[in-house]
Amino acid sequence: MALGYQVVYYHRQLDASKVAQGLHMSSTGPDSRQTQRKAAMAVLAHAAAADIAGRLAAIAVPAHENLREPENGLVMVRGRIGGDGAPFNLGEATVSRAAVRIASGEVGFGYTLGRDAEKARMIALCDAMVQSAELSGEVEAKVIAPLRAAMNAERSRKAAETAATRVDFYTMVRGEG
Repeated sequence: MALGYQVVYYHRQLDASKVAQGLHMSSTGPDSRQTQRKAAMAVLAHAAAADIAGRLAAIAVPAHENLREPENGLVMVRGRIGGDGAPFNLGEATVSRAAVRIASGEVGFGYTLGRDAEKARMIALCDAMVQSAELSGEVEAKVIAPLRAAMNAERSRKAAETAATRVDFYTMVRGEG
């Protein structure tokens, strides 16, 4: 019995603090380039497909080829009780993934939760462009930074909305004894 899905075990956690603070393109070295790439992927994974497409329309997208056509599959979601208990398999989640190569030779990979194959392809394209020395500044300035700013603004708006409904409870000490 052949399944239409390929089971993939992928358990990378995205650090929301790195997404929120962003990273500057002026840093150099392999570790900083890898960190920039991770931060860009975190922003793109959390952004809506329409937002990414709108931002990509504003830049000249280089010629590219699909190395792996966008496809849907499953990943195993792991959990821990209380954050520090023994890990257990919580269940499976649907993901889409894609791989592209731009004309200058950089290969990009895109993963996203759900069945949005076009979003996975756009993420892979942005990943390849982030790795390119010529395109990384433009994609950071015109695609990733605006998406990060919108994501931070939405996060701040939700925090302010939640703070407005906060109720502080206190108890008076009873004078027994």
